Amino acid sequence: MISSFNIERLSAILKDFYTITQIRITVFDETFRELVSYPEKRAHFCEIIRRDNSACAKCIECDKEACLQAAKMHDTYIYQCHAGLKEAIMPIYLGNILIGYLFFGHVFSYPDYETGWNMIYECCKDYQVNLNALKKACLKQPIITDDYILSAANLLHAIANYLCIDRMATLKYENLPVRIDNYIQEHLTEDIDVKTICEHFHIGKTQLYEIAKESYGIGIAELIRNQRLEKAMHMLETAPNAKIGDVAFECGFRDYNYFITVFKKHTGMSPKQFSKS
Repeated sequence: MISSFNIERLSAILKDFYTITQIRITVFDETFRELVSYPEKRAHFCEIIRRDNSACAKCIECDKEACLQAAKMHDTYIYQCHAGLKEAIMPIYLGNILIGYLFFGHVFSYPDYETGWNMIYECCKDYQVNLNALKKACLKQPIITDDYILSAANLLHAIANYLCIDRMATLKYENLPVRIDNYIQEHLTEDIDVKTICEHFHIGKTQLYEIAKESYGIGIAELIRNQRLEKAMHMLETAPNAKIGDVAFECGFRDYNYFITVFKKHTGMSPKQFSKS
């Protein structure tokens, strides 16, 4: 675990989310380990599903795949779980480092109970579960509209940002992913790449690639490029009359034309247009 969460304060804000939405919310760390939930007890529907070992394994696999997709998107990912209920995952980032996930789930999002049960039955009929009990659990679920889910997902996004702003989540700075991220920020003007980072930290390329995938959600080259572009944007905002070539050089871009190309792709405008805006 590369981060530290204030569980007491985190539990309070999860309770607030549930009070407003009546949707269960959970926080996972970056290794997909559940840290805290509100309410603590899962929905009766999910308890029935998880009594079957294969279905339980599918639940864990489904959550993990959703977390990875959300990390790849760097945004809230709304999806239907393997059992037919609607769920949402929001990755939590501190700077460039992925430190966990906010999750809400077990939402019955169908136009009516008959339609919903027919879909859920098709999803779960091969599991060794009590289908009659599962149907009764379905009928006790409130019907939640897509608009309501989207609003709850927006709250999820706001909470993820608030956790970092209000210091409810902090990094453990002795951790290697944190040290690598800091090293890149401190050496942006130099010719840094996978090789120089591996040599500095005495690690192999495979380990570095795994750290990048798990902790940043992007490759090392993309991480370096993004950090350089963020620095360039900051320079153009604070010194709009600076020469574009000087900004490119100060941010580690040795090829002027390449800088123009990637900057425009990243921001949607040229450096000159960005500085004027």
